[in-house]
Amino acid sequence: MTSTGSLYQHYLKHRTICTDTRNIVAGCIFFALKGEKFDANTFAEQALGLGAAYVVIDNKDYQVNDRCMLVADVLSALQDLARHHRAQLDIPVVGLTGSNGKTTTKELINTVLSRKYKTFATRGNLNNHIGVPLSVLSLGPEIEMAVIEMGANHQKEIAFLCSIAQPTHGLITNVGLAHLDGFGGFEGVKKGKAELYAYLKTHHGFAFINRNNPYLLEMSEKAGLNKVVYYGTEASNTISGKLLKADPLIELNWGNKSGTFHTNVQLTGAYNFENILAAICIGQFFELSPEQINTGLSGYSPNNNRSQISKTAHNTVICDFYNANPSSMSAALNNIAQLSGENKAIIIGDMFELGQESAVQHQNIVEQAEKLKVDTLIFIGKDFHTAKGNHTGQFFESPAEAAEFLKHNPIKNSLVLLKGSRGMALEQLLPLL
Repeated sequence: MTSTGSLYQHYLKHRTICTDTRNIVAGCIFFALKGEKFDANTFAEQALGLGAAYVVIDNKDYQVNDRCMLVADVLSALQDLARHHRAQLDIPVVGLTGSNGKTTTKELINTVLSRKYKTFATRGNLNNHIGVPLSVLSLGPEIEMAVIEMGANHQKEIAFLCSIAQPTHGLITNVGLAHLDGFGGFEGVKKGKAELYAYLKTHHGFAFINRNNPYLLEMSEKAGLNKVVYYGTEASNTISGKLLKADPLIELNWGNKSGTFHTNVQLTGAYNFENILAAICIGQFFELSPEQINTGLSGYSPNNNRSQISKTAHNTVICDFYNANPSSMSAALNNIAQLSGENKAIIIGDMFELGQESAVQHQNIVEQAEKLKVDTLIFIGKDFHTAKGNHTGQFFESPAEAAEFLKHNPIKNSLVLLKGSRGMALEQLLPLL
């Protein structure tokens, strides 16, 4: 069996990890992970043929030569390798989790810190038990600071990811009605996310906390944190801010002991105000000047279908269809209600992983959306369709059905909210808008 120490020596020579033969890079180390429908051990020889320097396998039947390193379990070997690599690094690592806004906040923090430091941030949404190890193993000797996003849909997951990323600093964006099925309800969500605070407490790390969020205050007090930096709307915080405008893009004032500053950010949604403040707070903590912070913020432009505004030939579309849960959906509906525009349309898709709460949560969103009295109201998905009842609006069981409706009933000259869970693939409707 190949030890973690031996694997690490190979890693230091090659530095590139691959887990998909479609993305093989010459000289990489290929980890043959298993999935529900595949066993990448069977691709070991192919990976070598495509240019991998070594492959890591856990089935000796596929050990075709001495470049096949046999381990007891490939996933555990990947995680152990990342954990070992992280232990060798003496850099600040900001661990980031939360029910909503994780990826946007990560990008904001990264774009701010990058004004002064060579920074790495989790790419895309590689924030799970595979993605976090891959992120940690992407930290080369040139990196001065890292922002590692950690997602979870059940308890003990954040604690496990912390054992790999080993954050020195941490941020929970918020806690909301997300992954209720796996967490076992809202109290389970709070308990699961608070595992980051528990790790920081045990390892003497700093936590950045939104003082306006009573749940985060409760969780941090319960964890007994003593290294805390606060941000929020009150002047007593280390960083305080005031939202001036979010129609559609955000404009705000923020301040610290040295004065008050003004910035514009290419983001829509008043709900992103607190995410911006978090990035400002972390930027100041790591000694960036107000000018550097503002330059980073104003230079950020979302391109990941999160709070992203797209101008089409006929409409202005708020593209927010990367993910959805009751908390983020409610915030998005509140946001479009506050935006100016003579004509408005709402197109929303099912919210996944809500378990027993699904029916009531979809019903709640239907009722909230109905009260907004927009020109066009479209609900897509089986869960929303079940909640149809006598409600107004158009209900479709699939995006394909909604697409057919839009072809014959085009929306024009409108501000459109397009939002749903990733699995709904609502991006397929954007060409029709």
